[in-house]
Amino acid sequence: MSDSPSSSPENAPEAGSASSTRPPRGIKSYVLRAGRMTVAQSRGLEEVWPRLGLSVADGRQSLEVLFGRRAPCVVEIGFGMGQSLIEQASTHPETDFIGIEVHAPGVGKLLDEADKRGLTNLRVYREDALEVLDKCLPEASLTGLQLFFPDPWPKKKHHKRRIVQPAFVEQVRTRLAPGGYLHMATDWEAYAEHMVEVMEAAPGYRNTASAESAPYVPRPEFRPLTKFESRGEKLGHGVWDLIYAREDG
Repeated sequence: MSDSPSSSPENAPEAGSASSTRPPRGIKSYVLRAGRMTVAQSRGLEEVWPRLGLSVADGRQSLEVLFGRRAPCVVEIGFGMGQSLIEQASTHPETDFIGIEVHAPGVGKLLDEADKRGLTNLRVYREDALEVLDKCLPEASLTGLQLFFPDPWPKKKHHKRRIVQPAFVEQVRTRLAPGGYLHMATDWEAYAEHMVEVMEAAPGYRNTASAESAPYVPRPEFRPLTKFESRGEKLGHGVWDLIYAREDG
C-alpha cells in the first residue's frame, strides 16, 4: 500500500492523521524497503511525476477536473511494479485509473511505462492509501477499488497489520458509488478466508459470486494475469478473487 511526499516522491514522509474510520496510528500494512533504482525508474520519478503524480497535500480531488472528463474511475492500492495497472489503463481508455503505492521503484517504473505508452487516463499517489482514501478521494465517486496480492502478514502476531480490516472496508465503501465494487485477490488461502470473514460482517456490501463458486469468483478477464501469478499457477498455487459490490444508496 502507500506512503509519500509533498510534491516530490523522493522525500516521502509517513503520512498521518487520525480518523474514526481508520486503524490506530502506528500500525502500517506495509514496510518500506530500500530498493535500487534503474535509469527508467529514476526517469519516471524525475520527469513524469510532475505530470502524473499526486500528493495528499493536494487535498480533495474532483475526478472530473483531474482527468478533464466525466468517466468511470478505478483505484488500485499497492500496485507493486505496476504491470496490472498499466495493462488495464492501456486496454480500457474509457476508464480513468488512480494507483497508490509506497515503493519508489514501482512508482518510477509505472510512471515511465505510462509515459512511453502515452497514457492520459492514469494518475499516481506515492502515499499511505488510508490517507488518500480519507483526504483525497470524494465520497461515492469510484466505480471500483482493487487490492491485488496485498501483504498477507502470515504470522498471527502480525495479523493486525493486514490492510483488510473492518475499518478499512467501511472507508472503501464510503468512496464507492452505489453499485461500485471492491475487488480483492490473494494467493494466501488463509488471508482469503480472513477477507471473507471481514466482508461478510461488513454492512452495505453484496458478494457478487455465483452460488457455484461462492464466496470466490473466477479471475475476471479485466484483471491481467501477472508473471508472478502465472508462475504460481504452474507450481499449483491457488489464487482467490473476491468481488463485493456496494449495495446501499
